[in-house]
Formats: sequence, C-alpha cells, structure tokens
Amino acid sequence: MPQTLGDGVRLLRAFVTNPRQVGAVLPTSRTAVRAMLDLADVPAAGLVVELGAGTGVATREILARLGAGARLVALEIDPQLARRLSERLDDPRLQVVCGSAEDLDGLLDGERADVVVSMLPFTSLEAGLRRRLLDQLPRALRPGGTAVVIQYSPLVLGELRRRFADVRTRVTPWNVPPAFLFACTGARDRSGGDEPPAPRRSHRA
Repeated sequence: MPQTLGDGVRLLRAFVTNPRQVGAVLPTSRTAVRAMLDLADVPAAGLVVELGAGTGVATREILARLGAGARLVALEIDPQLARRLSERLDDPRLQVVCGSAEDLDGLLDGERADVVVSMLPFTSLEAGLRRRLLDQLPRALRPGGTAVVIQYSPLVLGELRRRFADVRTRVTPWNVPPAFLFACTGARDRSGGDEPPAPRRSHRA
C-alpha cells in the first residue's frame, strides 16, 4: 500500500507539472494492464517497447511475462519518473530510457519490436503531436508485430484504423476511469495498403 500511495503522489506531481504530457492523475490499474497485455503475445516476443512507462505498473507486468532472453525498452519522458523506475526495477532485460516517443526510431537504432505497449495519453495531446506519436506505432513494429494501446476514451480508434489494417477493441471497467484497450496489427503503408502477413515465431531461449 505505501508504494502504491507513493506512486500516486509522484504521478500527481508529474500531472500538475505537465497535465497534457502525463494525462492521468492515478496509475492505471493492474487489472486493466493485464487485460491489455493479454491482447499481445508478450511471452514470445524478443523485443518489447513500452511508451510512457510512468510509475512502472505496466513495466512490471511486461517483465513478468517476458522470456528470459528477451528485452524491454521502456520510454518515459519525465526525468524523475524515469529515474525512479530505473532504480526500482533491477532487471537485466530492462532498459529505461528518458526521452520522447517522437524519437523512437532513432532510439531503437533501426531495430523493430515484436510488441509495442503504449500508455501515452493520446486524446489529451495537441493534434500535431498526437499524429506524430501515433505514426511511430506502425514504424516501430516488425511485420506481424502488435501494438497494444490503453486509453480513457474511444476517440483514438479512427486514427488507429487509419494506420493499421486490424484493430481489436476491449473495454475494462476495473479502472478509474474505465479503460479502452486496442490491439493493432497489419501496419498500413503510405499507399493505404496493408503489410503482407508474417508467420509468428518464438523468441524463447
């Protein structure tokens, strides 16, 4: 309980400092995070990228599902939250990066993820920034990869469908506020077509 309360205080401070960047005053519930991660094959992934790691609610759940030889790159733009997360989670599979998801392509240095987990508050962002961040999702995925997104509103659905051939949706009421979950596959190319399907492969050691 003290850790949960402390996380809430830290997230509240970050929200007060930059409400459009943080987008929430309470950490996302573990139940909602687990339901979101159920939409992707994290155990088979070689590389998972998390956008907006915050206090690490999703980071812990990803690590619990991640294979022994896999990697998790967790991005968090707030320096204090990023430092706290790096100090708290001592796991050789985890790399915490303090930076913006706008720079994701450069941060990955040409690598592509099997799963991208987005905790970013898209609906609270300025329209141009929201579009640029959403554009990063398909670019960061390998063929056959999955982007999972959690939001507190369904308004981003149309923008996800413009970028992905298939978007599955789910709503979980066990969060404050209720969370909308999206699983996105089949990145659309610039001509509006879809990427060719790729066979699933296991990255387990």
